[in-house]
This record gives sequence, structure tokens and C-alpha cells, in this order.
Amino acid sequence: MNEKLESWFAQMPVVAILRGVRPEQVVAIGEALYKAGIGIIEVPLNSPEPMESIKSLADALGDRCVIGAGTVLTEADAEGVAAAGGQIAVSPNTDPAVITRSLALGMVPMPGWATVTEALIAYQAGARYLKLFPAATYGPEHVKGASAVLPTDCKVLAVGGVGANSAAAWLSAGVDGFGIGSELYKPGDSAEQVHQRAVAVVAAFKTAREG
Repeated sequence: MNEKLESWFAQMPVVAILRGVRPEQVVAIGEALYKAGIGIIEVPLNSPEPMESIKSLADALGDRCVIGAGTVLTEADAEGVAAAGGQIAVSPNTDPAVITRSLALGMVPMPGWATVTEALIAYQAGARYLKLFPAATYGPEHVKGASAVLPTDCKVLAVGGVGANSAAAWLSAGVDGFGIGSELYKPGDSAEQVHQRAVAVVAAFKTAREG
């Protein structure tokens, strides 16, 4: 397992999703997130020049943060992310081939699941971080029910339509982490805007965890 990822999950289990970010701004935004207390960052592959952004983030922040990609759909995608220095490969779906290839490349796969069947297929392929997506469609009760049969050594992330305001309900249901997109970053946002939002999100998550 990735010790840096586990450390960040223990500290602040939020994956910042920078959908639409551009390479020339990505490092400043990554620094803004890190200074606010968020250290897991993904650049979705449907962003402009995503591999360039991932490489820039990995070069600038890879010693402190966990950098990777979202919307990893193919083995070729995984190979590109690894070559750029990515450490996590986040997908909206469960594809055992992508999970297996990501692991072989030394990355941590985070496949998307909706049903218990998909979650267990992902687990059997080697994934230990399972991303419920889109989480808002299914709700916290879905996780509570699924947790009864999911292996205890996997972590469940809620991604899609979840945020700091709903974190307490998801945590109570057994979720271990979250993927947060537009609440942290929207295309065109400045690093200062992202920092202010990240500070607010970190404070709200800490409150939710303590509660």
C-alpha cells in the first residue's frame, strides 16, 4: 500500500478533483490545496493536456502530496498516468484490466462502483480503495448496507454530489473518504479562491469527523 496515501487518508481523506484545470495554473492550485491541508489531488483525463498537468504536479508536489488522475478508463490511460509520475488511478467504473495494470505500474487504483457485485469484482482484482460513484444517486444508506459484506480492509470513497455539508451523514454510514470537485475548484478559479474554499472544506470535514 502507499504509505503517503494512507497518511493523508488518516489526516484529511479528501481527494481534490481538478476537472478542467490547465497546466499553466495547476501547480499554484496544488500548492493552495496543500497549504490548506489537502494532499491528495487528481487531474481528470478529460481536462486540457492532463498528462502535462499531472507531471507538473508530481514534479512540484510529489514529495509531499499524492498526485494522480481521474477518468482512467483504459490500460493505456494508466500507462500514461504512471509515466507522468501519477500515484493514483481513479476511474468512474470497475474494469479489472485497468486495476491490474495500475497495480503493476506501482499505482493505487480507485475504481468506481455502484453495486456490491462491482465493488467485490474491484476488490478481487486488487483494488482496496473503492469509489462509490455517483454517490448522491445512491445515498449514505447504500454504503451502510454494502458495508455489511465488503471486506474490512478496503476503504470506501463517496464521489459525485457529496460535499462538506453532507460529510457527517456519509461518515456515519461508514464512508472512509471523499472526492470533492467543484466545491474546491472550477475552471478559471484563482489559486487564492481555491485556497479559501479548501480551508473551509478542511474545517467542515474536521468538524464532521469529530462529531
